[in-house]
Amino acid sequence: MPIDVEEFETAREAELTATGDGPTNAERVLAFLGANDDQAFTPKEIRVETEVPRGSVGVVLSRLEDRGLVRHRGEYWAIAEDADVDVALTTARTAQAAAERLGNEDPEEWGPGTEDDLEGQ
Repeated sequence: MPIDVEEFETAREAELTATGDGPTNAERVLAFLGANDDQAFTPKEIRVETEVPRGSVGVVLSRLEDRGLVRHRGEYWAIAEDADVDVALTTARTAQAAAERLGNEDPEEWGPGTEDDLEGQ
């Protein structure tokens, strides 16, 4: 769907997504926490602000924490101090687009690798 040129020129890159289904739950949470990087929120507050389903917020936060993108203390969650939200969102969208276009990769299909394979690189 096309967007207005004004939005194209003024929106943060993280807000410019062309996926037909809209942002994923992880993208919504990450974008929200990144836009509010001076505050920490409870999972309930994140759910209300992002409209991510109740059962998904905790899973999303845990996965983002595993990737070093968010942090938490007690019941509160915040963006990681060194998280680059734009890069993380762009990487996630690129991976999603590749999977949609090419299908998911199966590492078992890659075959065995050896150190000799890497020497020429």
